[in-house]
Amino acid sequence: MRRREFITLLGGVAAWPMAARAQQPGTMRRIAILDSAKSTGDIAAFLQRLDALGWRNGRNVQIEIRYGESDINRARNFAAELAAMKPDIFLATNTQMVQLIQAETHSIAIVFVNVPDPVGSGLVASFARPGGNVTGFTNFDPAMGGKWLELLKDVAPNLKRVAVILQAGNPTAAGFFKMIEAAAPMFAVQVKPASVSDGPSIDAAVEAFAQEPEGGLVVAASALAAVFGDRIIALAARTRLPAIYSEFPAAGALMSYGIDRKIY
Repeated sequence: MRRREFITLLGGVAAWPMAARAQQPGTMRRIAILDSAKSTGDIAAFLQRLDALGWRNGRNVQIEIRYGESDINRARNFAAELAAMKPDIFLATNTQMVQLIQAETHSIAIVFVNVPDPVGSGLVASFARPGGNVTGFTNFDPAMGGKWLELLKDVAPNLKRVAVILQAGNPTAAGFFKMIEAAAPMFAVQVKPASVSDGPSIDAAVEAFAQEPEGGLVVAASALAAVFGDRIIALAARTRLPAIYSEFPAAGALMSYGIDRKIY
């Protein structure tokens, strides 16, 4: 599907109430949403905006929402379930969710948010011409990798080592680490990937890293970080490791540098 067709389709979300009354009385539109975690808050903002545009769930639109909660098998099953419903359009909240939906359909339009590298991840052919049935919004600039290290070094001038908390199996993890690793020499720090998959593996990775002095943490954006954000924050405080996150300032994170979810 061409980009112009996607724009027309998305624009139709606002126009559907009028079109439904004038051309297709009684037609119920269906939106399928596959979210990585309830704690991201993305879907609440989306539903509020739909409501403001006159869309009422169960009245003129049927909204089906499933949450993977960082469990890839759970999310895969939900992707198949949602695809079987033949929705008018999908909304997916990160790279993995898009990939799972793509495995089920190449004809239903998929709109994504929170995808750091849609081209590198193979979701779209290019920013100018995404091609296929996928388009959306990216939330990351490569310069953020260096900025995370810079800010961490500002608050901990003696910093020598940095562990980068990455979600195991996340297709964007390698890209995150590559950007951070490239910036490391500028700040005289050594960076080490810490691939984690659940709460206990997060505990083990951080506690082991904290055994040596002059260390800090970069917590890259991921569904796992969203689910276990409070746990990571508490763990960093207990082990006295300065840490920077892509979000979570309201949850007590030492500092955060990333997108402002309130603006979209």
